Amino acid sequence: MIYTNKKDKKERVVVYVDGFNLYFGLMQAGFNNCKWLNIHQLVLNLLKPNQELRKILYFTSRVSNNPDKQKRQSTYIEAIETTGTKVYYGHYQSNTIECKRCGNIRPVYNEKMTDVNIATQIIIDAYQDNYDMAMLISGDSDLVPPIKAVHKNFTQKRVFVAFPPKRHNASVASVAKGSLMIGRKKLVDSQFPIQVKKKNGFILKKPSGWS
Repeated sequence: MIYTNKKDKKERVVVYVDGFNLYFGLMQAGFNNCKWLNIHQLVLNLLKPNQELRKILYFTSRVSNNPDKQKRQSTYIEAIETTGTKVYYGHYQSNTIECKRCGNIRPVYNEKMTDVNIATQIIIDAYQDNYDMAMLISGDSDLVPPIKAVHKNFTQKRVFVAFPPKRHNASVASVAKGSLMIGRKKLVDSQFPIQVKKKNGFILKKPSGWS
């Protein structure tokens, strides 16, 4: 009979990335030179020796209000897909708001469904026993209910939160089973090279202005 030592068993990790929450955290922190971020490498830099990465899920929405932004976003998404990261899309919704003082009407854009998509996948993966630890890269308080649901219904599993810069949230931290703030050094050490080669040989280049 072969006995397995639980101490030698690695903790299986699935990572859920809130793309917009991460992006705007970088911008608010002034880390413009960190936008060409290799999510896969960042996760590897965050994991401990007793942990094993199973998959990374990246949640975002396609921007639709600016052709240059659309091109940069497409380039970046294609780059992270070269690492095996799976991308899930929500909706980029356009609304208008009216200035109460001057009456001017201007468009505003909101990203929708990311929190719902993350919540759905984190519960599905728990049910399918795909992880021991779910690592959530987000500071969105809308994700408190699914975190609590995992801990209540899957008591042997845990949700760990890695907060993007400037995105620490006390309500999220209070329900997580462990958390940290992603520091600038981890981000700097996790950048793609200037050029990223796709499987078909096409070369993706770091967008100008991202240096």
